[in-house]
Amino acid sequence: MAARSALINVMARAAEKAAKGLVRDFGEVEHLQVSRKGPADFVSVADTRAEKILREELAKARPDFGFLMEESGGSKGRDDTTRWIVDPLDGTTNFLHGLPHWAISIAVEKAGEIVAGVVYEPVHDELFWAEKGAGAFLNHSRLRVSERRRMEDALIATGIPFKGHGDSAQFQTELNALMMEVAGIRRWGAASLDLAYVAAGRYDGYWERGLSPWDCAAGSLMVTEAGGFVGEIGGGRNPVFGGSILAANAHLHLPLAKVLRGAERTKPSSPSAGAAASPERSG
Repeated sequence: MAARSALINVMARAAEKAAKGLVRDFGEVEHLQVSRKGPADFVSVADTRAEKILREELAKARPDFGFLMEESGGSKGRDDTTRWIVDPLDGTTNFLHGLPHWAISIAVEKAGEIVAGVVYEPVHDELFWAEKGAGAFLNHSRLRVSERRRMEDALIATGIPFKGHGDSAQFQTELNALMMEVAGIRRWGAASLDLAYVAAGRYDGYWERGLSPWDCAAGSLMVTEAGGFVGEIGGGRNPVFGGSILAANAHLHLPLAKVLRGAERTKPSSPSAGAAASPERSG
């Protein structure tokens, strides 16, 4: 049985406490009050209630840490090198449609580096967690990325641009290029879980553009701690803040990057091409 550090225990307890309300709200989703942040972005009472619980619990346990949170933004702590990066409900659209694929994501950033992360999926009681240098785990079991070596055997996850967000022409070009190379592509609508699933070997790789730090901070650490590789699609090394992410096992990361970069060079011109990616993602 894996021994969790005090920091991971703080994160896990906060996630589990917030999850109780989310699970209750999920059972009554048709009665939730919902508003729009944008054309296809939703925020509900469930999001804001969960974020409030997480902020209170995390601040109580580590009062010096700052925060970067999806709904309420950033705030500095007394320790200006360390902050929580929190998504109280990744997969909001799934949640509001009664689809049981959503999660709470919490990460710790210290001096610009992600050093700990938790992704909790309450419906199936799956707690993914990782700490820098200590490995990645699902509940009490060690995680390892898949060992698949051939693109034609690989199952890859992604996110699809939606109304008012992202570059649909670029995505379509990348999708068309990868569809010719891999066994299958999935879009389940929660980036934190996509990355956790790569760490668990359920997916062999994952790519997406236009994510926010709270979407991918915890999950990116899980992939690296499970033996995988994470970077920007174009080759940069700052996927949490760089605007794009590519995660995969050691055998497939470079072949996937090669296909995606080739698609980027050959993408057709269109009115939407070159549009700025959204800094937010509804899930």
